[in-house]
Order: sequence, then structure tokens, then C-alpha cells
Amino acid sequence: MNALRAGAAVFDAGYYHAAHDVWEDAWLDAEGGDAALLQGLIQYAAAVHHARERNWEGCVGLSESARDYLADANPRGVNVPELRTYLAALATDPERVEREPPASIRVDGDRVGFEELSADEALAAAPALADELGDETVELGVEYAREDIAAGDETSVFVRFAIDFVTDPAHRAVIAQRLSEHADRRRRREEDVEGLF
Repeated sequence: MNALRAGAAVFDAGYYHAAHDVWEDAWLDAEGGDAALLQGLIQYAAAVHHARERNWEGCVGLSESARDYLADANPRGVNVPELRTYLAALATDPERVEREPPASIRVDGDRVGFEELSADEALAAAPALADELGDETVELGVEYAREDIAAGDETSVFVRFAIDFVTDPAHRAVIAQRLSEHADRRRRREEDVEGLF
């Protein structure tokens, strides 16, 4: 499940809303304990997001429901007991996010960093991270990467830049610029072709 580690890396980097989106895409196709795990993580990310926005009521409700989902989850190596403990504390004191960071999501005992993601995991994280960072041409570049992969081209410039956009945070701004430039050129070419007919 590529989304599990991808979402964990996005969450632990502080992009809570984006992590929610990564897991939501996978949750739509999940079943049973895997669906419960993803729904619990989705609601955990949403609870933290609401707390950081000072929506205390939303945080409390989501913290409680996230705990319930995680109780029925297939843990898949995730530190579920620790997350449930943190969610219980967050439900009673949502302002704690202003005093300390939320509990990290660990998979198989380790915190997942962007640089540790596989290519597939990075591509699972890329659309949500691009959306979170608010650059529409980066989002378009990620969309082109997905199209290229679907067409069997796993080495296109879009695929390479989309993966690097996620896995190389130190150079993300430069990578985003290059990805945007390529996406803009491809979009213009497509519009030119459409204009011929």
C-alpha cells in the first residue's frame, strides 16, 4: 500500500491536510482492517489540521472517531497504540498542538522521510503535496507524470521531476520550477494541436 508510507512522510513533514488527501485516495479502494487504518489516519490528520486552525470542536470529534477507527485497524506496522493514546489526549486538550508536535506516524518502527520513499510512494504523495504547496503548474506536471506512467513511459521528464519534487525537499523549489516549465510547454503544445482542429 504505497499511500501508507507516502502519507506518513507527508504528515510528519507537517502537511496534515495533504496527508489526508494521500490516504483518502487509497481508502476509496481499501476494505476491512486496511480501510479502518486509512480512515483512522485520515481522521487523525484532519483532527490535527483542525486543532492547528483552532477549530477545537472539529478536532475533538475527529480525534474520538479516529480512535474508534484505529481500534479496528489492521496496523500494517503503524504505531497505532501510540496514535490512539495521543488522540485520547488531543480530544481532552486540543490546544496541545500549540505546545508540542503531534505524535509521529511510524511504519515498522521508523519515521518515514521523503527521501526514503520509493518511486511509487513518491508518486502517491506528489499530487497532494503539489496541491498543498499551491502551484497549479506543478500539479499539472504531476498529472502529466501519471499520464505518462499509464501510457507505459516510466522514465519521462515528468515522472523523474515528480518523484524528485517529493523525495528531494532541499531542492524542491528548483525542481518545482523545472517541472512547471516542462508542464507549461506541454500544455501549450497540446493547446496548439487542439487549435488545429
